[in-house]
Amino acid sequence: MEEEKIEVKKPKERVLYARSKLLNGSKPPVVGGKPITEELAIELRMTCFGTASCPPRGEWIRSPLVMRPPDQPLGYGIAAPRNGARSLLSGLQAHIIKWLLFDSRPQTKDNKSDVPPDTYLRPSEERQEEALWRACSEVVWRSAGGFNQQAGFQPVAVVALPGENTYVQHSSYYYQDGFTEKLCLFEFKNLEDVQVFLKRYLYLFQTEEGAGALLLLYAVVLSRGCENIKKDLDGKLSHLVSPHVEGSINVVTLLLSGRATPYLHNGVLYVGDEDHYAMPQFGILSRSPVGLLVWYGGDENAKNNINKQYPGSRLKTPALPIWVTSCSGHYGVLFNTNRELLRNYHAERRFDIHYYTCGGCHVLLNVDTRAHDDAGTMRTDDITATPLEKLIHTKWQDAKITWTGNAPHAGETPK
Repeated sequence: MEEEKIEVKKPKERVLYARSKLLNGSKPPVVGGKPITEELAIELRMTCFGTASCPPRGEWIRSPLVMRPPDQPLGYGIAAPRNGARSLLSGLQAHIIKWLLFDSRPQTKDNKSDVPPDTYLRPSEERQEEALWRACSEVVWRSAGGFNQQAGFQPVAVVALPGENTYVQHSSYYYQDGFTEKLCLFEFKNLEDVQVFLKRYLYLFQTEEGAGALLLLYAVVLSRGCENIKKDLDGKLSHLVSPHVEGSINVVTLLLSGRATPYLHNGVLYVGDEDHYAMPQFGILSRSPVGLLVWYGGDENAKNNINKQYPGSRLKTPALPIWVTSCSGHYGVLFNTNRELLRNYHAERRFDIHYYTCGGCHVLLNVDTRAHDDAGTMRTDDITATPLEKLIHTKWQDAKITWTGNAPHAGETPK
């Protein structure tokens, strides 16, 4: 498989940053909050990146949350180069599509609308911003345990924003990155407060050459709790962000389930042998609103991983037809515009499915799950099938897959 290349922007497509509103004065300063301590700064960097004695990779400091031009065919998409933040941005992208396609659309008795679904995928700039702060709020609140409340448990979401002052000095234990040591922490006990706060300070996530991706990473980690993140990883990794080119699957499971588990199976499995007590492995504990599909293929990192994990039914069959995909180490999003796809056998017989990556690739595929006798049918063991087709076959095993529409950008789609 060809190595993925960072997209070259087309002359007619200009990524829009939140410049106009910033220049018009809609830039409220960060006030209040609890300044970060040296102890927490070290713990946060250790939990995320494995060390506090050297700064995180520069891409995390320079990855804002930027949408593609509004009112255009790809207006629903985040625009970002290929780097270690791709797994996090793909998880966020799935939630943006979820809100645009399903959460924001008026409900009808037959779940149908007079407005074509594609209309919702060409949002205005205002709807783009609302999709961003709502999606960010949802993943942060889920990491705090807000959607799986238990009796006597009070979820507390934590969002950290950069201020003007530096609260942690450079030392042999902590290497300043120009960002983490300036954070102020804000706590929230309900989803509505998180939404109001993120809407107000969305510009900090969008600012060109800003650290929007790192702000979101810190928010979900702080909301989950550094100690809980370490327990989630279960000794499989010493820290959350892996050195893989496009990031870690554990970041995706944190955004989808609220837990950074490396285990993708349903529920809890007890694993042991004659020499060791059976120990619990906590996988996906409830059905996810957004799913996950994985195909390891030629990913060298996966080849060397003896603990390769494939998703169970709670991820393969989510509440809505949206999946984050990890295909030979490349992250993207698969989605269908029909809310009833996974609830209606007839709808799942033949349907179109979109594939999008934050690098700007978009392709439309037709999936036909009906029995075929023709020799052209692609099977899961077909050596001519592309990695993306093999990934789709992990969900629809013997489906015939037909590529339609324009050809994807070179390197952005696994072939």
